[in-house]
Amino acid sequence: MYVKMTNMEIAKVQIVDDNDRIIGHKERSEIDDKKDIYRVSSLWLTNSKQEVLLAQRKHTKANEPGKWGPAVAGTLEGDENFESNIIKEISEEIGLTNLNIKKGPYIRINNPRNYFCQWYTASLDIPAEDITAQEEEVERVAWFNKKELKKQIKSDPSKFVASMPRIADLFL
Repeated sequence: MYVKMTNMEIAKVQIVDDNDRIIGHKERSEIDDKKDIYRVSSLWLTNSKQEVLLAQRKHTKANEPGKWGPAVAGTLEGDENFESNIIKEISEEIGLTNLNIKKGPYIRINNPRNYFCQWYTASLDIPAEDITAQEEEVERVAWFNKKELKKQIKSDPSKFVASMPRIADLFL
């Protein structure tokens, strides 16, 4: 579902029920974080050095500005499915194409926002400075040692998106 805005098509976010069935679409600004459930695809990107790539959200973002989270995450819009969304988001947010992704865990997150998340995993050996982060969304990207990351999430969770402890339980 799309809404026309000054010669540009803006896709509306998929709204789902408790069983992850689409029940409608809303513009991002209309989403009620306490009532609406939506869909997200996310990427857990690792390298051969036992590191994980995280992205720091832009300080101007409305939700969790400046916090570290998954390298890539995107909200499903229009008629996207999880896989088409993650492929699009990987290209947009970190400038990579043809990444060999594998389907990972499928979970429900409901604090502070309410969504179903399909995870994808991939491995890639590339320096963080060679990754082209999307300026509007991402402050910077960095590789984190998995063991150190787990410690940091426990000792200072305020540096990370609210779902990061749950994500750490899945992958670390």
